[in-house]
Amino acid sequence: MTKEKIKNYNLLKNQALLLGANLFGVADILEEKENFNLPGKSIETLNSAVVIAVTLSSGIFKTLEEAPNKIYFHHYRSANMFLDQLSFRLSNFIESKGFCALPIPASQIVDWEKQRAHLSHKRIGYLAGLGWIGRNNLLVNKNLGARFRLTTILTDMPLKRDLPDKISCGSCFACIKACPVEAIKQDKKDFDHQRCFEKLKEFQKQGVVSQYICGVCVKACNGS
Repeated sequence: MTKEKIKNYNLLKNQALLLGANLFGVADILEEKENFNLPGKSIETLNSAVVIAVTLSSGIFKTLEEAPNKIYFHHYRSANMFLDQLSFRLSNFIESKGFCALPIPASQIVDWEKQRAHLSHKRIGYLAGLGWIGRNNLLVNKNLGARFRLTTILTDMPLKRDLPDKISCGSCFACIKACPVEAIKQDKKDFDHQRCFEKLKEFQKQGVVSQYICGVCVKACNGS
């Protein structure tokens, strides 16, 4: 590993934290790019992904019971907008240093049935060492649980890369008990995406929120 990569990593991390990020990591995405919903030529030289996260308010989660509500929905959108602004500014910082940066929207689904975005922030977050994929099908951090939102910046800036976290949910089954439709199973591979999505559509049709979100299992997964 070169001194340049370490220097750039520390410089970028300090800048991200200064701008308001709570978590920062860098992943090697050379073997991941074939799964992205992005034009191939636009990312062929971008082999690193900077992942940043912001925590969600514990006070907001106290308002949740068995369904999302309007104040949680507003907070969720505010976190996404803040992340987009943060990645915008961090991308400008990267490009001011002479490198290319491609900020990916924090929350922009391109295929709702398959629940796919331009790329999987949680997958990149896992590769960047921010946590592991939990039974709730979310990225789980050892200190924050799932109570945070993520975004990603693709770049060709030479950076030190982080490694995936080997921790798991272990003996915690809080999200299984909390899920209103029993979509979460003991083995994360058995997560019922369709049952989860149907419940999200139900919340949306009821007018509780105007986007497909829940938050119940996020509340249960608090890292404590």
